[in-house]
Amino acid sequence: MAAFSPDDHGPETLVLGIETSCDETAVACVRGGGEVLSSVVSSQVDLHARYGGVVPEVASRAHNELIIAVLAQSMVEAGVEGSDVDAVAATTGPGLIGALLVGVSAAKALALTWDVPFVSVNHLEAHFYAALLEEPDLEFPLVVLLVSGGHTMIVEMSGHGDYRLLGQTLDDAAGEAFDKVARFLGLGYPGGPAIDTAALKGDPEAIHFPRSMLNEGYDFSFSGLKTAVVNHVREHPDVSTEDIAASFQAAVVEVLVAKAQRAAKASGAKALALGGGVAANSLLRELFLGACANDGIQGFLPSRAMCTDNAAMIASAGWYRLGADGPSALSTGANPRARMF
Repeated sequence: MAAFSPDDHGPETLVLGIETSCDETAVACVRGGGEVLSSVVSSQVDLHARYGGVVPEVASRAHNELIIAVLAQSMVEAGVEGSDVDAVAATTGPGLIGALLVGVSAAKALALTWDVPFVSVNHLEAHFYAALLEEPDLEFPLVVLLVSGGHTMIVEMSGHGDYRLLGQTLDDAAGEAFDKVARFLGLGYPGGPAIDTAALKGDPEAIHFPRSMLNEGYDFSFSGLKTAVVNHVREHPDVSTEDIAASFQAAVVEVLVAKAQRAAKASGAKALALGGGVAANSLLRELFLGACANDGIQGFLPSRAMCTDNAAMIASAGWYRLGADGPSALSTGANPRARMF
């Protein structure tokens, strides 16, 4: 592999990103960390819906079948060839090990073939860059509320690569709670959109579910709320499913917004950003922006395309990592339990 020099990194540096951490096969081309030339995502939602959740073996096989086609489409849409790519970035974790290996292996093969740097990217860090891709003028320090199927956390971002964990879930992530409650209510998979849709027809004040740890620091706990939903339905079998969905969603969102709002005030953040798959939830988006407006702080919601796993955020984070740390070793492996903190 060719030697890398800091002079090789700049606004014209084109990074091809690959994301295969769970059930989306994604490839994107991003120039200078912020100019998205293409972003292609092939979702496996329909493939896993019959099982009520992601099946790791099925996911990894699907990635293997789709990666070449998604790569080709991304490069065609961007109007680039291999000789135009300056680096290849891939999610190395956290995620499903079999799924991660497909993307990491493809990225290393391309880096070797094109004689360009390989860049390892943490999936969680990449979600922070989803906001900066669409709103590059966000000012530091900013607070990010990251809410997904596997993670729920509040992070203070003082600059590129400069993070401080303020709080995180102690048990179920918010997205995981949505999936479990949706499955229990028979609403199908994925749970987040199913709950969101059902809640539109329900009364969010019909049942007052607990707001766990609402006024206690910045950590979260949603397992007790999930249990409260199950117990209520068993005690009141005739209760409206829509009312349950709306009341459950209201309880989750109230805690998320209140803690993010409090964290932003305490840290003196100039902006508050939302990220992760659950950031597509309509009530969360509405109340999040309302809280920012009330506090006179800049609030940012990613587009729904940027909420879900995508490779544009991987390529963007990879561009910043390449500038700060240089290329990653080709010996860098997939790490399903990779951590940021």
